[in-house]
Amino acid sequence: MCAFAAFGGIFFGYDTGWMGGVMGMNYFIRQYTGLEYPDTSSDGLIGTDAYKTAFVLPGWQQLLLTGILSCGTFFGAIIAGDLADHIGRRWTIISGCVVFIVGCILKVASTGLALLVVGRFIAGAGVGFVSAVIILYMSEIAPKKVRGALVSGYQFCITIGILFANCVVYATQSRDDTGSYRIPIAVQFLWAIILAAGLFLLPESPRYFVKKGKIDQAAKALANVRGQPLESEYIQDELPEIIANHEYELSVTPPPPLRADTGLRGATASPEVSATRLPTSVARSSVSVSRPCSSLPGIDFLFYYGTVFFTQLGSISNPFLISLITTLVNVCSTPISFYIVEKFGRRNMLIVGGTGMVIAQYITGTIGVTAGKVHADGTFNSSATSAMIAFTCINIFFFPTSWGPFCWVVIGEVFPLPIRLRGVGLSTSSNWFWNCIIAVITPYLVDTQYANLSSKIFFMWGSLCIVSVLFVYFLVPETKGLSLEQVDRMMEEVNPQNSRKWVPHSTFAADMRLKVRGQESSIEHVTAPAEAKEAV
Repeated sequence: MCAFAAFGGIFFGYDTGWMGGVMGMNYFIRQYTGLEYPDTSSDGLIGTDAYKTAFVLPGWQQLLLTGILSCGTFFGAIIAGDLADHIGRRWTIISGCVVFIVGCILKVASTGLALLVVGRFIAGAGVGFVSAVIILYMSEIAPKKVRGALVSGYQFCITIGILFANCVVYATQSRDDTGSYRIPIAVQFLWAIILAAGLFLLPESPRYFVKKGKIDQAAKALANVRGQPLESEYIQDELPEIIANHEYELSVTPPPPLRADTGLRGATASPEVSATRLPTSVARSSVSVSRPCSSLPGIDFLFYYGTVFFTQLGSISNPFLISLITTLVNVCSTPISFYIVEKFGRRNMLIVGGTGMVIAQYITGTIGVTAGKVHADGTFNSSATSAMIAFTCINIFFFPTSWGPFCWVVIGEVFPLPIRLRGVGLSTSSNWFWNCIIAVITPYLVDTQYANLSSKIFFMWGSLCIVSVLFVYFLVPETKGLSLEQVDRMMEEVNPQNSRKWVPHSTFAADMRLKVRGQESSIEHVTAPAEAKEAV
């Protein structure tokens, strides 16, 4: 079930991957700028590599076409959080697929910039629906011992989608008609149709039914996803824990006003419990930006602008092939995360992976400003360029084995049931917000007409990656091997630095039973009308 749900990552990754290659196509540039590519067989400077490098899409068009997708996903992710609480996780994902298909139709039909931008925005909204809810859906139905590995499968599907996009773009790059960019766009219909059709066969999340008070349906859904009969001990242990955790979370929300007739309140939290909620809330709010922190290392720059960037290095004869190689590294590295996420945990590997990216990025930037620099006369050091590509691949290797999948895992685990959808929606939308910002500013940072940072931009990505590593050290807890309800308890009792040492010592179901017994024993001392006793 989780493997199929993760299929949503394919069309997410595919829609991310095709734009970078299409923006480097000769026909696409002619179609959207009116420029004519020169006859490379003619004499003089017009046929040189320097002129070919200059034949690129204007920076403002690059940022518009890439940034508008992230803008759409930002709004889609925000809307999806509340929508999934009303119609369920499955139907929200299916709705996202429908919205995505509408956007694809507009993109395929476009022959000018305006319609393509509108299509990208609408398709982005569909991606936002899926990206926000599918992580939550997978986290809620996966068994705790393999939850991290299964949710990491979503990132693996994203990388497969990016690889598919690069393969299709590589196959159509030389076409001298609209098929050069329409074929890569049209392939997306397949991914959305497969996901939407398959969701009809998958069960709803049992935690969604618990939140809605539909306990019988929750029991059936849990038995379905666990492959156990309703009366099995496994179901009878897990379902009460989910229900009790939900009731506990509701009990520690801000208390309602005093009742005028009895002077009693609804369910309230003790001062000790209320005091623990503040650091817990701070930690969870901080984790909501863990996903955008994964954008700061600059991986999206390589997938959005990789073809254009490698073209500007001058010594790359086929930048499409280099982009395909870097994408292949991304795909082949991701399955490693399936093992290490449950072996070494989320927190440690985020720190290790972030440190590895910092080193690779600084080395890439250092080579770029020294031996790898393209001289004024057009000469260059091919060995230095090869070294830059090698360290770029190393940088990419660290991302899918840590930050790429693990941020999705963490944000799917840390939020309590009453606000889980909004928490995941906020995390996902903030990720797309920063993706949009990066997409907008990057062309101005690397374009020769503006800041012209070129390879120096890796110093910026490396510095931002240091910020991300510090963020994890101080604010991200370890959640390996815990149920979602145990994660909730752990975050109330210890800080992130000590979270790895925490072990479960009680259950919400047991605590709620004790609480009920205590209330029953004290109800005889309540000198109030019968309805007041019933309220207690």
